[in-house]
Amino acid sequence: MTAFAKPAQRPACAHFSSGPCAKRPGWTSRHLDAALLGRSHRSKPGKARLQAAINQTRAVLQVPDDHLIGITPGSDTGAMEMAMWSLLGPRPVQILAFESFGKDWASDIVSQLRLEAEVLDAPYGALPDLTRVQPDADLVFTWNGTTSGVRVPDGAFIAADRAGLTICDATSACFAQDLPWDRLDVVTFSWQKVLGGEAAHGVIILSPRAVTRLESHKPAWPMPKLFRMTKGGKLSAEIFEGATINTPSMLCVEDYLDALAWAASLGGLSALRARADANLAVLERWVAARAWVDFLAADKAIRSNTSVCLKVSDPRVLALDPAGQAEFAKRLAARLEAEGVALDIGAYRDAPPGLRIWCGATVEASDLEALTPWLDWAFAEVASDLLAA
Repeated sequence: MTAFAKPAQRPACAHFSSGPCAKRPGWTSRHLDAALLGRSHRSKPGKARLQAAINQTRAVLQVPDDHLIGITPGSDTGAMEMAMWSLLGPRPVQILAFESFGKDWASDIVSQLRLEAEVLDAPYGALPDLTRVQPDADLVFTWNGTTSGVRVPDGAFIAADRAGLTICDATSACFAQDLPWDRLDVVTFSWQKVLGGEAAHGVIILSPRAVTRLESHKPAWPMPKLFRMTKGGKLSAEIFEGATINTPSMLCVEDYLDALAWAASLGGLSALRARADANLAVLERWVAARAWVDFLAADKAIRSNTSVCLKVSDPRVLALDPAGQAEFAKRLAARLEAEGVALDIGAYRDAPPGLRIWCGATVEASDLEALTPWLDWAFAEVASDLLAA
């Protein structure tokens, strides 16, 4: 094996994980000193902090006033399950499945809720045929594929006069991409993604059309307590006024409030989006000048600006069997982690082998600039080791 010279510069922060993601620049634990610890989340101060999180979420994301925002248990998964179990059933269902979580939602709808559903799928790196989306069906989809590096380009494929509901998992899109609120009836996310918050909590946003469905539809299956958003056929409005269904971590809520304040100080959603776009641009310039690597999402129009998925395109690696390709990518990520320059950037376990580099707003472009020479170094090292024969 040949030893290659290591780059002189290292990223100041090596946290490029796609969730939980890097903390905001300048974050320290002292920003949590105001956390309401040892008090009930149902106390007046507790409800006030939760309501502040809802209000500031609305402000930064530019959520319309007639949409409701609630904090849920179970991260984005909990919020999505709550939506699907509560709202699906009255209409035909279509699901866009172009990455792991979309496939999970499809499995839950078909296998657990036992609904007949049309699954519009696509291989990793591509989108399904969006012209097949029917306005009379309920649509379940991810806006941004965290595990595929693919996003829908806009909301034009959703009919403005649709009869069905749109239930959108936007966990890697919120705070980094523009969402057409008039085309989305349910939006879910976790603050552990673009804002780098702590895990275990989700957020659900409901349009008036979603509320109407909640109050007019009684699911055919038993509803776990954690999923119930109505009582006696009426919306449980307190969930969207700072009274959560279960006990939240007020330490995590304080951390989210700190991230929201940081986002607002930058200029809000447009500034967050610009940071993610600039981060993606660093990798696009680097990939364009390299022969050994490419984006999993070949079409720039649908390429994520947060969860950026890369594949090894060197012909020598492509000539390996699937196990060999997976081993090559695994060693790339391990070599970078061992050097402490890039942590947790292996591709998602169900995705094609490669690297996944988070480019959301809490990541600094300067750290990505410093990372790219290390990516070249790791490739040269692993290629020398595995491809020498």
